[in-house]
Amino acid sequence: MRAIWKGAITFGLVNVPIKVYSATEDHDVGLHQVHDADGGRIRYQRKCEVCGKVVDYEHIDKAYAEGNTTVVLTEDDLKSLPEERSREIEVVEFVPTEQIDPIMFDRSYFLEPEKTATKAYALLRRTLEETDRTAIVQFSLRQKTRLGALRARDKVLILQSLLWDDEVREADFDTLKDDVRVSAQELKMASSLVDNMSTDFSPDKFSDDYQEQLRTLIAAKLEQGDKLDTAETFGEEGEGTDEGEVIDLMEALRQSVERNRASRGGKSSSSSSGSEKEPAKKESAKKAPAKKTAAKKAPAKKSAAKKASASKKSA
Repeated sequence: MRAIWKGAITFGLVNVPIKVYSATEDHDVGLHQVHDADGGRIRYQRKCEVCGKVVDYEHIDKAYAEGNTTVVLTEDDLKSLPEERSREIEVVEFVPTEQIDPIMFDRSYFLEPEKTATKAYALLRRTLEETDRTAIVQFSLRQKTRLGALRARDKVLILQSLLWDDEVREADFDTLKDDVRVSAQELKMASSLVDNMSTDFSPDKFSDDYQEQLRTLIAAKLEQGDKLDTAETFGEEGEGTDEGEVIDLMEALRQSVERNRASRGGKSSSSSSGSEKEPAKKESAKKAPAKKTAAKKAPAKKSAAKKASASKKSA
């Protein structure tokens, strides 16, 4: 797998450098659009409506239009935004896992720790497992500020981007407003059916029948000689490590807890709560500079296998 992004998980004074990988992939067969008369490839062009020229991607900017006014935003404009420059996955809070509605889940990513951050990474993962909590995080990716859920899955941390609250629509249907009476006998029979069909979920038992049938159809047409010469119908193909300072993890955690409690008006988390020396300890903790753990950068892993170029191209 190839990392798509590098950054760090931050919670309190703890900083866990990580690399981000897509956790899922599309297995659909790539299909092109062709002319039914001669099999010629149908291509879409990015044509300027002012000069009529076909424009390359490198000369395309983005724009916001409102009424009769349009504001053009260049690549440099977008990169100047503070959120776009951020490389932190900031933990905002920890919530009970069951409180997150699955409808909010969007895309999933694997997080791999840098070599010097494996202990902090493992500590966060095990803490999430044992407390049955999910970390709610905020981060920026591909010119968007995102909300995310950070959770443990086996030995890896999974980052799942979440939809914002106003992106989830309400199911406002008139048919659901009527009172429907369900008898006790009907409910009992339905529950009995559920019991009879109950089992443990095994995703490997299921397969995409449509994609399998599509591949079989393509193979059959090839065997029958029902094919075209790609070159004739589609035309020619277009287009040394620095190790930073690593502070003591327990000290970073202790300071983070103290600062969080202080911000909420709570008491310090010192083990000697009744000691006369407590104020001095608390004061020294406040004066200590906020250090974060750093890690040396590891080269991104090369992909083990290249995907077929035909599946990456769309019409």
